[in-house]
Amino acid sequence: MADHDDIRAWVQDYYGRVLQKSADLATNACCAGGAPPDWLRARLANVHDDVLERFYGCGFPVPHGVLGATVLDLGCGTGRDVFILSQLVGPGGFVHGLDMTDSQLAVGRETVAWHMERFGYAVPNVAFHQGYIEDLRPLPIADGSVDVVVSNCVVNLSPRKDRVLAEVFRVLKPGGEFYFSDVFCDRRLPDAVAFDPLLHSECLGGALYDFDFEVLAKRTGFPDPRVVSSGPITIQNAAIEAKVGAARFVSTTLRLFKLEGTDARCEDYGQTATYRGGIEGAPHLFWLDDHHAFELGRPERVCGNTAAMLVQTRLAPHFEVRGTTETHYGEFPCDPTMAARAYDLGGGSGGSCC
Repeated sequence: MADHDDIRAWVQDYYGRVLQKSADLATNACCAGGAPPDWLRARLANVHDDVLERFYGCGFPVPHGVLGATVLDLGCGTGRDVFILSQLVGPGGFVHGLDMTDSQLAVGRETVAWHMERFGYAVPNVAFHQGYIEDLRPLPIADGSVDVVVSNCVVNLSPRKDRVLAEVFRVLKPGGEFYFSDVFCDRRLPDAVAFDPLLHSECLGGALYDFDFEVLAKRTGFPDPRVVSSGPITIQNAAIEAKVGAARFVSTTLRLFKLEGTDARCEDYGQTATYRGGIEGAPHLFWLDDHHAFELGRPERVCGNTAAMLVQTRLAPHFEVRGTTETHYGEFPCDPTMAARAYDLGGGSGGSCC
């Protein structure tokens, strides 16, 4: 079994020396993101080609409603998501990118001036830092100072996912969010797969077993992980498919909020939530997760945890939540909202409230 230093060395060598562009990957696990959402296409078109050609993510972990926010990107690589977020947070926000691979960071740093000119910013609103996602203390980021932490297919590469989540929790503000895409697996992988240098570096060996991750998230202080979207990964490499056997992998985007006073499961307090609008990219319909959609002006019944996500976070100005937690009516039937059923884009796709 490899130790933590071995795993870090494999990954650093793979992304710093072996890979020179996205096409060099042996599988599609680290590039399984698919097409960008429509509301991000114009922002993605503003990102330098040198950054894009060395992108190794598995999704688009770019949340709505980040204007003016402080954002941290864990494992930012060359900075694709950093520069997308730079446009979304605006000149009044700031985006920190963290990566352990100097050659990746160099690409991002070399294009900062180009991007700032393209965005029309007089002063850069991004910074790139060399370091490790398991230890954020060397960064110029105080405890409880970050609005959103994002990550794109990087947590799986860490040998200490517990430390990653603990550090994210520490730097987030109350009501802050960890919004990330990563590779998950339907089982715990045997050591021959989990500690294979190539499979680990290709984002398969370190894939999180979904149940184990849910337990870890709740233990860390994120009481109610929410699945935003999920799709299967097709490895498209016969030799590697033979090694992993029957294990099935998915690319999943999740959101974890740092909340107070939430329940261990969905509870009914008779509350409703109505979307007021005003979130870029969601003028008429906002998806909180894969089965909670909110149509502009349409009240929806919500559990206490969902109400907390809409009241205690940066989403609060965009929602009217009625009711308190003074009266309890029992367990909440956490079915898709009326809007989710009507639009049939994510309702009933496997996510759960708690």
